Amino acid sequence: MASSASGFEAHAGNLLEKTDIIASAPHALEALVDPYPGGGDDVGHEAQSIISLLQKQLVAEAAQSWELACLPRPWRTLLVWDEDKTAMQTKHKLPPIIVPSPVSHGVRPQLPEVYFSVYADQDVETVPPPSNIASLLLRDSLVDTINTLDYNRNATAKFLIDLDCYFAPETFVKRATPFDRLKDVETGRSTWKPEDVAVDAVFSQLLQLPNAEHKLVYYHAVLTESCKIAPAAIAPCLGRAIRYLYRSVDTMDLELEYRFMDWFTHHLSNFGFTWKWTEWVDDVELPLAKPKKAFIIGALEKEIRLSFAQRIRGTLPEPYQAFITEAKEKDVPDFKYNSDSTPYAPQAREILRLLRAKAPDSEIGMQLTSIQSEALSFGVADPLIPSTDAYMTAICFVGSKSLSHVLNCIERCKERLLALGPQSEAARRQIVTSVMQYWAEKPGVGVNIVDKLLNYTILTPISVINWALEDNIGRGMILTHAHVYEMVASTIHKVTNRVRQIVIARNQPALPGEQVTILDETLEKEKAQMKVLFATVQDALAGVASGIVDEMAESRNQDTEGEALLRGWGDRWLRVFRRKMAVEETWIADMMANYEATDALVEIAAEVSNGNRTQKDMNEIS
Repeated sequence: MASSASGFEAHAGNLLEKTDIIASAPHALEALVDPYPGGGDDVGHEAQSIISLLQKQLVAEAAQSWELACLPRPWRTLLVWDEDKTAMQTKHKLPPIIVPSPVSHGVRPQLPEVYFSVYADQDVETVPPPSNIASLLLRDSLVDTINTLDYNRNATAKFLIDLDCYFAPETFVKRATPFDRLKDVETGRSTWKPEDVAVDAVFSQLLQLPNAEHKLVYYHAVLTESCKIAPAAIAPCLGRAIRYLYRSVDTMDLELEYRFMDWFTHHLSNFGFTWKWTEWVDDVELPLAKPKKAFIIGALEKEIRLSFAQRIRGTLPEPYQAFITEAKEKDVPDFKYNSDSTPYAPQAREILRLLRAKAPDSEIGMQLTSIQSEALSFGVADPLIPSTDAYMTAICFVGSKSLSHVLNCIERCKERLLALGPQSEAARRQIVTSVMQYWAEKPGVGVNIVDKLLNYTILTPISVINWALEDNIGRGMILTHAHVYEMVASTIHKVTNRVRQIVIARNQPALPGEQVTILDETLEKEKAQMKVLFATVQDALAGVASGIVDEMAESRNQDTEGEALLRGWGDRWLRVFRRKMAVEETWIADMMANYEATDALVEIAAEVSNGNRTQKDMNEIS
């Protein structure tokens, strides 16, 4: 419709009439990908499906004779057409477009895409509004560029900065125009900033539900490179985006909040950890269960992981100093068994000495047996719990210098740690408790170690989930901690990724029947375990969301506001993991259906080549 050709208006109108039925019908799973499930009356928080939005925009554009003002038409001003000569030119026939069958859906699951913008509530429009078709035309061009050039973030950033070169001349204001100067732009002229449109497109991918097309760190890198290429233009845009997202934390989808937190802290680490923390100083006094307070604490913890506590303390105003305790500034946490008042301290110190000396496992076993005997004399129900605590705490202390140190120590102690699980599930969970207690002031390190213990199969996914959402759920306060979400989400991802790998392996062409049978059996087993894991997560979260967990029931009517906040956290977590389950079920079903369809077509093609079937039969089935 934007070309020099004419006469397609009626055809376009007929197509719009046919697509209206599909585009206007809400998708059954649209609620799962709403970036702001908390709702509210804020501008820009209403979820709009890309398909339905595009339908409305096309109808509006048809009513304006397909103006498509943002698209350049150089032939209108630069070329003089000679109709006679044009009619005599040789016309080239384009080859037919063959749609493959079955159609591959790519990396994106069968869930609707929702329009997302971080500049939706400004006094002056700096990006096209959703009612304008330019919003999707510009976005689609930029998203294609970003996701196609994922192998070269520098080239991507350069294309984004040069955005205004590729569209109609009056589409944007001059580059790097300050936001305050936009109010002075003449009435009727565009106030769209090319930098805002570019940054908005990157955030639409970084914060895309259910999954981004590429690894999230790629989008981090694109924004960083853009800021380095044009700091005066991009930095203020990012500042307004950060403020918008932070204001929306209370109603934002929990997974998106943590993606925002990861990008925010990563971005600050590339620019000296400088941010105007004074803007959020009033939120420092909020209750711990308030999302904005939880965001601030989580962001500071991630900054410490990317640097060190003393440096981060130096970037913060006085009201934030209390978040960086002296314990966080210690490079190596204290070994609690150095105090004689700690039960089993002598044996634990001896275990530590033996680990440092790389003594035989039998000598360590003698000390563990001593702890177990003493625990039985104290009436401890499961003596493996205190012995496991002493052993794992000593491993953490020996390996506290670096990740490689702790991995070497775990490798040496792997056989004994592996033997704990079959003996006592409580002792296996105690491994998680010991790690997280030792690294209580730097929980990100503890989460990393737990992740490695899962890789060694010392821990099982269900033991990690039960530790977080059963043993320590309490009133639900644990759900406010960013590192706990990271631990649970990472554990779930390991399980779902394992299932996906089996499905991909099972769907390889020309696989022998015996291998297919083995993989089918393995797949059913892994799928069953995945469903149990999701069910465990959802049951625990549903208890918090409904306020029926024991501690919430006991404290009812004592802190109504606090309970409502914690129930809100339960709702937010529950929504995330219900969506993850829906995504995995949809993906598996699609992959298996595509495999069966492809397999059927291969069989028919073989019969066609042998003369047993006709090409018509194959086309009908396709």
